[in-house]
Amino acid sequence: MSKRDTLQFEGHKFLKQRLVLSILSQRPVRIVKIRSDDENPGLRDYEITLLRLLDRATNGSKLEISHTGTSVLLRPGMITGGRIEMDCPVSRAIGYYLEALVALAPFGKEQMTAVLRGITMNNIDLSVDTIRTATLVNYRNFGIEEGVELKITKRGAPPKGGGEVRFMCPVVRAVKPLNFIDQGKIRRIRGIAYATRVSPQTANRIVEAARGELNRFIPDIYIYTD
Repeated sequence: MSKRDTLQFEGHKFLKQRLVLSILSQRPVRIVKIRSDDENPGLRDYEITLLRLLDRATNGSKLEISHTGTSVLLRPGMITGGRIEMDCPVSRAIGYYLEALVALAPFGKEQMTAVLRGITMNNIDLSVDTIRTATLVNYRNFGIEEGVELKITKRGAPPKGGGEVRFMCPVVRAVKPLNFIDQGKIRRIRGIAYATRVSPQTANRIVEAARGELNRFIPDIYIYTD
């Protein structure tokens, strides 16, 4: 492809989305001025890990990172799927990386089986529970139902992590279009409360406090502990 076919963006915001859409659309993308005015310019450790993950999920992708880390060029390859293992830095939760894989996995050449290790929940990214109970459920709206699984093998909390999840997604021949018009109303609430390396009563107290607040809005509430 010529330079005219390469999309160019500035800044570190929406880096993940731009890289994923580049792979899905098979269009090269160049991202420049990544924290160029920051005291510590360039890519962060979690962004470099994301680039490595996308490289493993594809075949033929070419990545060019400038010496200062403030510029990235991605020439996307084909989505292959297969087995992927990655140790994620504790600066971001596993959900940060899963969001990219969830978008790419159905379009691979073979079933994707990804094992990611790190933090399963923090205050920045989607938790693995949210992705399992909300994000993956939306697969059904696109005709992807069988063979999708996200198993939380171990939970990991900051600062040391230690969690592990296993994500599996089959290949689909076609994706059904989704016509989303009516946002609907909240009819029920489901939740998960978990605690690690503390008394099991801590999770029960969380459930009681959450139900006390949510019961004011809707009666159909179920929060279970893990």
